Amino acid sequence: MSVGEEVQNASLPPQQSLGTAAARNLATTTKSAPQMQEITSRWLLKMLPWVQVQGGTYRVNRRLSYSVGDGRVTFVQTGDRVAVIPAELGELPALRDFGDEEVLGELARRCEQREVAAGQVLAAAGDAADSVHLLAHGRVEKIGTGPYGDETVLGVHADGAYFGDQALVDGEAVWEYTARAVTACTVLTLSRADVLNLADRADSLREHLAGLLEIPHQRTNKYGEAAIDLSAGHVGEAVVPHTYVDYDAAPREYELSVAQTVLKVHSRVADLYNQPMNQTEQQLRLTVEALRERQEHELINHREFGLLNNCDYGQRIQPHDGAPSPDDMDELLSRRRGSKLFLAHPRAIAAFGRECNKRGLVPESVDIGGHHVPAWRGVPIFPCNKIPVTDARTTSIICMRTGEAEQGVIGLQQTGIPDEIEPSLSVRFMGIDEQAIISYLVTAYYSAAILVPDALGVLENVEVSRWR
Repeated sequence: MSVGEEVQNASLPPQQSLGTAAARNLATTTKSAPQMQEITSRWLLKMLPWVQVQGGTYRVNRRLSYSVGDGRVTFVQTGDRVAVIPAELGELPALRDFGDEEVLGELARRCEQREVAAGQVLAAAGDAADSVHLLAHGRVEKIGTGPYGDETVLGVHADGAYFGDQALVDGEAVWEYTARAVTACTVLTLSRADVLNLADRADSLREHLAGLLEIPHQRTNKYGEAAIDLSAGHVGEAVVPHTYVDYDAAPREYELSVAQTVLKVHSRVADLYNQPMNQTEQQLRLTVEALRERQEHELINHREFGLLNNCDYGQRIQPHDGAPSPDDMDELLSRRRGSKLFLAHPRAIAAFGRECNKRGLVPESVDIGGHHVPAWRGVPIFPCNKIPVTDARTTSIICMRTGEAEQGVIGLQQTGIPDEIEPSLSVRFMGIDEQAIISYLVTAYYSAAILVPDALGVLENVEVSRWR
């Protein structure tokens, strides 16, 4: 201590009460319960109508539909070379159910890779359609003629799409629209001449293509469902048609998925450190929160039942200009009746807000349980950070109709399971081991089902980093 400090301390009055630093050692602090940054609003779990599933399986019975192979094609990339996976050619209607892997491999090798610049025309309306184009990467617009002769955009193709497939079975097919690249594209082209040349040497392919011409035309409605014969507007003694409604003989079944973990708590902690907060309860509370977060992630991303992976390809659309605009949201809404909600990553909601600002629009908000949620056309837009954002700064926006009565999207669960603490979530005591550690098995059962294809739609490849 310096001489100056000794003089200063000598001038202070003597301490007459306990100091705060010492007092804190004896005081009970005011504390919070354990916090967890992973917890989100989990709007999907709140807004989905949950259906009780006895037996662990839910079967979706539908009217019989005739599938025409309207999926997407998958590619592999090696350096700057792109190749189509041979089995993926079975997504083309002309090659659907064709199982000769050797011939499919040869067809894949005959696909010619092309690099197309933005603005380049791949096919012109009215020209002969003699090739099928497989879009490995990029965006292609379908350009048609409007009612007054002006140019209009009929649709957009994106990664994995194909067009011109009618060329493989119809030698007189013509392009009904102009296909023009919006961005730089990588396209694989398979010509009709190559297919016919291979068919001359491969009996399996020749017989398959010949069989396509002999298949009787199935009468369907615009959704691909087997037609129901009806008669209307007739007079007199007209013959009324006979009909019946055919069902899908192999309906899809959804089994409840499971998320589990074993929570371990040392008996010494459970015995001695339970005041003022029960340690076991707090450990369990945070474990359940993490389990529910994983549940919502699976409902969005799971390969078998996740919404993003199970959306019908006919209900997936592309943004007109990359960023999510009001026009894109209107297009998404127009694909289904009775849309109940949007789900979007917070960054996608911000990107949509920027597009509205550019147009001088102010999205409305709706009250959901005391929360003000942004909305478009009266349909709430709920944030969901489980929807992935790619390295290219693109994401997806989901729109859905919900409920069994509305033929929408539903959540699946089974309540009443042993040791249940929340609907379809149980905590089972597993015993105490030789290290005096108590174990609890925490389990959640869940799934989701899309009752009809148009109940769910996705706006894909939405750009979230555009600021101009």
